[in-house]
Amino acid sequence: MRLLLLIALFVATASGHAGLLRDRHPDANALTAGTHTLRMTHDGRTRQYIVHVPPGYDAGKPAPLVIAFHGGGGHAAWMADDRRYGLISAADRDGYVVVFPNGYSKLRRGRFATWNAGGCCGDARDRDSDDVGFTRALVARMQQQLNIDPQRIYAVGMSNGGMMAHRLACDAADLFSGVASVAGTDATLTCNPSRAISVLHIHAQDDTHVLFKGGAGKDAFRDSAKVMNFVSVPETMARWTRRNQCEENPQRTLQTDGAWCDTWSHCANGSRVQLCVTADGGHSWPGAARVRAGKQPASQSLDANATFWQFFSR
Repeated sequence: MRLLLLIALFVATASGHAGLLRDRHPDANALTAGTHTLRMTHDGRTRQYIVHVPPGYDAGKPAPLVIAFHGGGGHAAWMADDRRYGLISAADRDGYVVVFPNGYSKLRRGRFATWNAGGCCGDARDRDSDDVGFTRALVARMQQQLNIDPQRIYAVGMSNGGMMAHRLACDAADLFSGVASVAGTDATLTCNPSRAISVLHIHAQDDTHVLFKGGAGKDAFRDSAKVMNFVSVPETMARWTRRNQCEENPQRTLQTDGAWCDTWSHCANGSRVQLCVTADGGHSWPGAARVRAGKQPASQSLDANATFWQFFSR
């Protein structure tokens, strides 16, 4: 009888430990270090995404997570190309998991995709793609498959992807601790963040696509109906300093040849707002080694990857 009781106790204890392990790692398909191309279904559509887990990832320690949104007309693999954006190398250096989701596309391979950032852009906007919901589902999936620090979840984006980052600051401030946009101003139709959230915006003064002073430049899209009359950079910053209840006068926190940054540090709930401007580089990712054919070289006066990570780390 004693032997039977001991066996029963062992089985119950083992089952309890297994349950705890399942609770800690609810998805058996935990990801390992490396780059993974995956799919998930959201809102009746199959969505693609690429996940890069840095080699130093330790499942016993919560890791930061960065969601990186490609530009309009691009796709996840383009944003994940280290020769163009350097985000995988940056993730390896700084120790964060980076995910490259694919925007809304009518094409099977997901090319020429856009994001529904509110007033922009393309089919994602016109078909009211639930890209906020998709992003929330994607973060939840990452939290199942990896040990993600819920206090260090961030969004970054280029152009239309940067506009998507602004929208997430409006509609998912409960989930993200900060966002950074490169060359994509605030395109939201309404914005009522659930809490103050840190926002970084990076823009070139000579951007001919999303004009610094507002409006769509000559190379924005062949079909102007697919974009919008873009909000200016100064108006974008004014909106965020109002939303975050920042003190009026920023501090010049960087001044170098070809680039400068202004920072509003005294904002609600410890949030910060920062604007970094490059003199040249056009509609590109500062610090990038390669740009699309026919475009001017990216500014080398500022490294967008180092800048957003320094901003988030504070």
